[in-house]
Amino acid sequence: MIVIDGSHGEGGGQVLRTALALSLATGQPFRIENIRAKRSRPGLMRQHLTAVEAACAIGNAECEELEIGTSALTFRPGAVTPGDYRFAVGTAGSTSLVLQTILLPLALAGGPSSLVLEGGTHNIHAPPFDFIERTYLPLIERMGPRVTARLDRYGFAPAGGGRIEVEIEPARALQPLDLIERGERQEVGARALVAALPGEIAARELEAAEKVLGWSLGGESIRKLPDRAGPGNILLLEAQFEHVTEVVSGFGKLGVSAQTVGEQAAKRMAGYIASNAFAGPYLADQLLLPMALAGGGSFTTVKPSLHARTAAGVIEMFLPLSISFVEQEDKRHLVSVRSA
Repeated sequence: MIVIDGSHGEGGGQVLRTALALSLATGQPFRIENIRAKRSRPGLMRQHLTAVEAACAIGNAECEELEIGTSALTFRPGAVTPGDYRFAVGTAGSTSLVLQTILLPLALAGGPSSLVLEGGTHNIHAPPFDFIERTYLPLIERMGPRVTARLDRYGFAPAGGGRIEVEIEPARALQPLDLIERGERQEVGARALVAALPGEIAARELEAAEKVLGWSLGGESIRKLPDRAGPGNILLLEAQFEHVTEVVSGFGKLGVSAQTVGEQAAKRMAGYIASNAFAGPYLADQLLLPMALAGGGSFTTVKPSLHARTAAGVIEMFLPLSISFVEQEDKRHLVSVRSA
C-alpha cells in the first residue's frame, strides 16, 4: 500500500488527482492523509469528491472514508472499464480537474468512452476549457489516443451550471514525446467573454492587453454570453506556434479593475513568448503524468512551479521513474522523465 502525505509540496488537490490517475493506470492501491492540508479550507471539497467518485466509477474501485471535508482516504482500484459516464460537480468546481483525473486511465482502456461533465468550465483556480481543448488535448492526441471535447454550456463561479462532452478513443499505449522547440509563431488572438456583465469590461481588458503585447485586437474579440451563464468574465489570450498553442487566461473579479486583468494576463503571455520554452506553467504541470504513463519524455518550460515538482514526487512513488528539472543556459528549464 502506497502511503501519501497530502501536505507534501504544494499541498493541494493535485496530489490527490495525480494519485488517483496513477492508481487506476497501474492497479496500485494507496492511502492519502492530510488531504489539501495547505489550503485555507483543507480536506475534500465538492470537486475533489466528484473526482474520487469518478475514479471509483470508471475503475470499479473501493474507497473508504469518502465524504466532504475528510482529510484521509484509502483507494483500491479495480479494472478500468470504458463506457458512457456522467459526473456532476454540483457547484462551480472545475470540470477540467475532474477530467484530468480520469482521462488518461480511460485513454488506455480497452474501448471508447463518452463523458459528460457538469460544473464549472471557467474557474479561476483551474485551467479553463479553452486551455484543455486548444493546448492540452492536441498533445495527448500526439501520444496516441483520440480525444475530442465540446463545450455545451459555460459555467462561471459561483453559479456553475456548465457542461462539457468528451469522446475518447483509446490507444494501446502512450507514445513518449520530446517537446523541446515550439517552432515559429503563426497566429495570435484574444477573446474577452462576459455574462450578465457590461460589455465595456471586455473592451477595457482587450485594450490593456493590446498595449502590453502590441497585438491588434478588434471588436470581434468580445463575446457576450447569455445572462444565465453569469455573472462571469474571462480574458483569453492565445499564441499559436508550429508545435504548441499557449492559452493564457485572466479572470475578472470584484475589486480588480478590467485594466489590471488585461495587463496581468498580457504580461504572463509576454513572459511565455520571451522565454522560447515549449510549455507554459499550466502545461508543464500537466505534461508530467502522460509522459510518466508513456514511460518517458521531455519538454522545455519556464521556471517549474511547485505544482510540477509536487506531481513529480507523487509519480515517483508509483512508477520506477526519475524526473529531473535542469535549468539551461538560455534560462529555459529542461524537464526529463526517464527510467530510474
